[in-house]
Amino acid sequence: MSAVEAAAGKAQAMVRDSVKTVIAASMVGTAIEFYDFYAYGTAAANYFPKVFFGDTTNPTVALLASLLTFAIAFIARPLGSLVFGHFGDRMGRKTTLVVSLLTMGIATFLIGCLPTYSQWGIVAVAALCLCRFVQGIGLGGEWSGAALVATENAPEDKRALYGSFPELGAPIGFFLSNGTYFLLETFNDNDAMLAWGWRVPFLLSSILVIVGLVVRVQMEETPIFRMAQEQKKVVKSPLTEVFKKSWKEVMQATFLVAVTYTLFYTLATWSLAWGTKSVEDGGGNLGFTNREYLLMLMIAVCVFAAFIIISCVNADRFGRRRVITISSVLLVVFALLFPYLLDSGVVGQRNFATTLLFLCIGFALMGTAFGPIGAFLPELFDANVRYSGSGIGYNLAAIVGAAFVPTIATWLSHHWGVHSVGLYLGVMAVCCLISVITCKETKDVDFTK
Repeated sequence: MSAVEAAAGKAQAMVRDSVKTVIAASMVGTAIEFYDFYAYGTAAANYFPKVFFGDTTNPTVALLASLLTFAIAFIARPLGSLVFGHFGDRMGRKTTLVVSLLTMGIATFLIGCLPTYSQWGIVAVAALCLCRFVQGIGLGGEWSGAALVATENAPEDKRALYGSFPELGAPIGFFLSNGTYFLLETFNDNDAMLAWGWRVPFLLSSILVIVGLVVRVQMEETPIFRMAQEQKKVVKSPLTEVFKKSWKEVMQATFLVAVTYTLFYTLATWSLAWGTKSVEDGGGNLGFTNREYLLMLMIAVCVFAAFIIISCVNADRFGRRRVITISSVLLVVFALLFPYLLDSGVVGQRNFATTLLFLCIGFALMGTAFGPIGAFLPELFDANVRYSGSGIGYNLAAIVGAAFVPTIATWLSHHWGVHSVGLYLGVMAVCCLISVITCKETKDVDFTK
C-alpha cells in the first residue's frame, strides 16, 4: 500500500459522528444507568423494606436486607463487562452498546411489574434479585462503551471534555429519578407510594431506553475501532490479552473509580435514609421528610454537573493525574469533617444549611473526581482491548466501591455512629490517591494505538 493510500484510509477511518450524535449516544446510556440505579436505591431505602421484606419484625434488619438486593447488580456488572467487553473489542462499540442498553432496559421495566411479597412470598424476592442481576449484566457493558464512543470521536486535545459527556449522564439520570420520586410523593401519600407509586420510575425508564436505542442505532462505528479493523489489530480474545498485558492498568482503574462510587452512594442512598429515618429505623434522626431531602439532593446534583465540566476542562489543560490527585486529597479531608454536619447531637434536627452544605461539597468533589475518569480509563489501555480493560476496571470498582456501600454505611452508622462512615470514605480516598500516583499521565497518549 502506498503512503497516499494509507493516508486516505486513515482519513476515511477517522470520519467522526457529529458532536450532537456523540453527546446523545454516549450520554443517554449513563443517564439511564444512574436513573435506574438511583431509582432502585431510593426504592430500596424507602419502600422495598415494606414491599418485599415486610415480614421482618425489626425495621433495621428489613432495611439492611433491602439494601443487600441493591448490591446484586454490582456483583453482576463485572460479568457483564467481560461479556460485552469481549464483543465490544471484537465486533465494535455500536452493536454492543445497543444490546447492553436493551438488556438493562428490559430488566428495569420488569422490576416495576413485579408482584409484592404479600402476593408471591419469597418468589417475589427471588424475582427481584433475578431482575437486579440481569440489570447489572446490561450495565456492565454500558459505561465503557459510552466512554469509548465519546473519546474515540474526540479531537486529541479535547478527550477529557468529550469524556465528560457520559459522565454528565450521571447527574441527569440522578435528577430525573429524584424529580420523579419528588413529584410522586408530592401528589401521593405513603400508602399510595407503597401500593403502586414506587413502580412508576421503573416503568417510565422504558421511555429513556427507547430514545437511547433510536440514537444508538443511527450512529456510526467509532473511527478508532474502524482504524483498528483496517490495520488488522482486532484480537480474537481481548480478555486474555487484557489480563496478560494490562492487569496493572485494570487494578489502577478499579481504585481510581471505586472512591467515586463510595462517595456517590454515601451521598445519594445512605444519607437519604440517614436524614429521613429515626434511630430505631436505622437513620440519624435528622428529622427531614423524604421530599425535603430529595429536593436538597436535586439542588446538589446541579453542583455535581457543573464540577464534572470544570474538572474535565482542567484535565485537558493540566492533565488527568493532577486533577484526580487534588480531588483525592480533598476527599480525605471531607471524609474526616462531614460527619459533624450530619450529627444531630451537634447540628440538631432539620438543619437545612448544614445538610445542604454537606451535599453540595460532597457532589462538588464527586464531580471533580468523576469527570476525568471518562478519558483517563480508556487512555490506560490500547485500542484493541480498550472496551474490555476500561469496562472490567470500572465494574470491579462497582463491587469494591459501591455494591455494599449503603449496607456497610447503615451498619457502621447504626453501631458506631456517623463518624465511622467518614473513616470508611477516607480509606477509599486514600486507595484512590495511591492508585493515581502509580499511574502515568495520559493526556498526550496516542489514542489510535
